[in-house]
Amino acid sequence: MLRLRTLREAVYAKGSRPLLSVFLALVLVVGLGLGGASRAQDYQFSSVVVEGNERVDTATVLRYAGIARGEALTAGQLNDAAQRIQGAGLFEEVAIDPQGSTLVIRVREFPTINVVSIEGNRRIKDDKILEVVQSQSRRVYSPSLAEEDAAAITDLYSAQGRIAATVTPQIIRRDGNRVDLVFEVREGRVVEIERIAFVGNRSYSDRRLRQVLETKQAGLLRNLIKSDTYIAERIDFDKQLLTDFYMSRGYADFQVLDATVELARERDGFFVTFTISEGQSFRIGTVETSSEVEGIDPLPFAAVNRMRSGVTYNPAVIENNVARMENLALREGLNFIRVEPRITRRERDGLLDVNFTIVRGPRIFVERIDIEGNTTTRDEVIRRQFRTVEGDPFNPREIRASAERIRALGFFSDAQVNTEEGSSNEQVLVNVDVVEQPTGSLSLGASYSVGDGVGVNLGFQETNFLGRGQTVGVSVAALSDSTDILATFTEPGFLGRDLSFRTSLFYNVTEQSDTSEYDTNQYGFRTGLIFPIGEMSRFDVRYELSSEEVTNVSVDSSAILKQEESEGELISSTPGYTYTYDTRNTGLNPLGGVVLRFGQDFSGLGGDVKSIATNAYGAVERKIWNEEVTLRASLEGSVLNMLDDQDSLVINRYFANGRIRGFETNGLGPRDLTAPNQDALGGNMMAVARVEAEFPLGLPEEYGIKGGLFVDTGSVWSLNNVNGTGGPVDDSFHLRAVVGFSIFWTTPIGPLRFNFTNAFIREDYDKPQNFDLAITTTF
Repeated sequence: MLRLRTLREAVYAKGSRPLLSVFLALVLVVGLGLGGASRAQDYQFSSVVVEGNERVDTATVLRYAGIARGEALTAGQLNDAAQRIQGAGLFEEVAIDPQGSTLVIRVREFPTINVVSIEGNRRIKDDKILEVVQSQSRRVYSPSLAEEDAAAITDLYSAQGRIAATVTPQIIRRDGNRVDLVFEVREGRVVEIERIAFVGNRSYSDRRLRQVLETKQAGLLRNLIKSDTYIAERIDFDKQLLTDFYMSRGYADFQVLDATVELARERDGFFVTFTISEGQSFRIGTVETSSEVEGIDPLPFAAVNRMRSGVTYNPAVIENNVARMENLALREGLNFIRVEPRITRRERDGLLDVNFTIVRGPRIFVERIDIEGNTTTRDEVIRRQFRTVEGDPFNPREIRASAERIRALGFFSDAQVNTEEGSSNEQVLVNVDVVEQPTGSLSLGASYSVGDGVGVNLGFQETNFLGRGQTVGVSVAALSDSTDILATFTEPGFLGRDLSFRTSLFYNVTEQSDTSEYDTNQYGFRTGLIFPIGEMSRFDVRYELSSEEVTNVSVDSSAILKQEESEGELISSTPGYTYTYDTRNTGLNPLGGVVLRFGQDFSGLGGDVKSIATNAYGAVERKIWNEEVTLRASLEGSVLNMLDDQDSLVINRYFANGRIRGFETNGLGPRDLTAPNQDALGGNMMAVARVEAEFPLGLPEEYGIKGGLFVDTGSVWSLNNVNGTGGPVDDSFHLRAVVGFSIFWTTPIGPLRFNFTNAFIREDYDKPQNFDLAITTTF
């Protein structure tokens, strides 16, 4: 008998230990009744019989065997036939038995999986593990596939830092050639990153560079922090983050020479070391614009250049100016024009001279833009991220910018934009390959502050509604004395343009509390358009229709509030606008930024209320001392002008809550001292100036604890329904000033801020608050 069989059953049976990774046994017995017959003789069969196959038909087995009737075969060829059948992956056992002129092939099919289960797992739930398992019930059991599944589960644990986790596939045999497939998991403990070190850094400390990285050291709350586990892909991302950090600060020659990851001998921690070469920091020297294209004047291109001599070299700034010049060429109808930034180094002076040279690029057109992988998102949502359409001149820089805009949508886990030659060498195809990801979110959050108490937040948001790129959201925020409900809809590509249309419904109700013995009701809707008017500026036009009412005023409250209650429900019809200039998020200056905002709302386009509300805000931020210390300063002012001798409502007046720290909610400003409860009344005018410094406290960076010092000054004043300033309510301008110390603590449950304050300039009737704690988190 010629027999080939495997011991997979022995290898994978419940409780058994692997004996051999591959076991092939070949026993050749020549039994033709002639004991002295030659062992090298050939075999020839007039028939081939297959036994034991149930799901796999005989023809399939014979096809894998490759044996033809009447063909002379050696023992080696029979062995090869058995291995081909075994290699098909359909059979657990194969045996070839020559019986005279008949060849009998006996097979035993792999069993069917009855159920797939996970045992021994605590840290990762069954449903998460089963997402990466390919073996499924009611399918044929495959040992190789089970091994792949075990490796995938192990990778899942490794991503959580449990590199010592082991997963063993076991089978439990049932009747009817069925098996239960069980993955036995031994999770092991989390192996964290104990230390991140840098070699070669002179300009920035290890502490500062660790803040740049996505990977973090194990911190004080290491059992709750997820970013201190080792993930190989994250290290590659960290290399790019370091490169971007140094490049944006003038280090044109920066390189990450090596990133080594070592596992401690006890296998209880990783040590990560980045070896870097900083090079020299450069500033911009001379800035010129020239043209190598006949008939093109470089002066208009130089006029749109925003780069100036003396600023720190930043590739992003150069790229931004190149894009601005090439956009000018497109507006002027100058096709195939490219701008090449040619840099001349002056090592000794630490300067880079930049010459923006206008050249003629190759004559290539965009033949077609093909989009694949968007099962939910509509093509037009992706296409509107391109400033180029079919038939336009091909601009590589614009295609790269379009790819970044597609990734910034947040709709895709991966988005690749590549080009290839089209139907001719003068045409190019743009291929967009995307991988969809979930865009809906359901959030449950909580907040706490000393002034407002405990709050609960519940929200739902879908950022790609029906694949149209629209945002739909509903949120409910409930504090101890107020409830806010907001429903929003946003169309970011209104009319197919870079125009954002927004509309919302809102409802707000407040109830009597320790800070106010009256209720307010406010509900209505807002709608508007937001569009860019510059590289760093945008304009917001809006309209709001709302109902406002003051109710349930306590008998102990001021006569002013009682008068407002008697007004009943008032309808306010309010168009408005806001201009915003913001350089913080452009990346052009990594050391700081500026934001300026000015807006007005005009009530009186119908309705009961006639007023003009004006708001102005300016803030600047700057990092100093090797970026270890962050300085912030802001100035804000608001004025509510009532028209036609109308009086303002407490709902619309200013209280400076949260703007001037060191006071209770509604703790400063005009107050009726003749009223028993002395409710705060708010003011029609507000001005606030704030200066703040944030700095490390010398603790390990991974603890996420920093300190801060601040000074807040300002006031709330002016009531148009009070005659003069010497009556029962003093609505004059009185300066308040607060000095304070803050502790910032970034924790897994949310950012904590502890404020210790002293209001050293205040009025006797103000309500100071020397300590405040604020926390907001989402579960």
